[in-house]
Amino acid sequence: MARRRSLRPDEEEIWELVARTARAMHPARPKQPDVEPAAQKPPPKPAKPPAGLPEFRIGNRAPQLPARHDLSPTIAQQLATSPLRMDAGVHKAMRRGKLMPEARLDLHGLTLAEAHPELIHFVLNAHAAGMRLVLVITGKGKDRDNGGPIPTRTGALRHQLPHWLRLPPLGPVVLQIAEAHLKHGGAGAFYVYLRRHR
Repeated sequence: MARRRSLRPDEEEIWELVARTARAMHPARPKQPDVEPAAQKPPPKPAKPPAGLPEFRIGNRAPQLPARHDLSPTIAQQLATSPLRMDAGVHKAMRRGKLMPEARLDLHGLTLAEAHPELIHFVLNAHAAGMRLVLVITGKGKDRDNGGPIPTRTGALRHQLPHWLRLPPLGPVVLQIAEAHLKHGGAGAFYVYLRRHR
């Protein structure tokens, strides 16, 4: 960095001539006349928020909402809202565990690839034999949530079974699906009500 030196007398004269012609890039704003506090206007009131929004001011805390990550309905909710395709009285008796399943299939310990053909074979054989109510046990599944940002569901078989029962070749023979009564397995099992064999 160069050291500053003082100006010689002839340089000082030139500098003064140049400095007199220079104009400020940002001229100073005119000074506001002093106003007494009594004459000042009150600050304007903040605008009210639109209807439906709570009033919020800087420094207020936002209201705490309950954390809700799971937006899709559970299997039980999906089955409960599905249309009723069978007799209401029989459905009510089935849901209360008063009807005894004629056959049962336990899919515990099977992978999805192993369970799907077993289910197809079981349901089609039960339908061909003239059975109306069968029980399919899937289990509730193990809790494997790793704490990530996207929640994972427990029980792959449990969540896949209703989809399999609605798709061909099982969809045409299945009349109704319902979560089993507690004495038949509860949330880890499903009643599958079959159409009449013709």
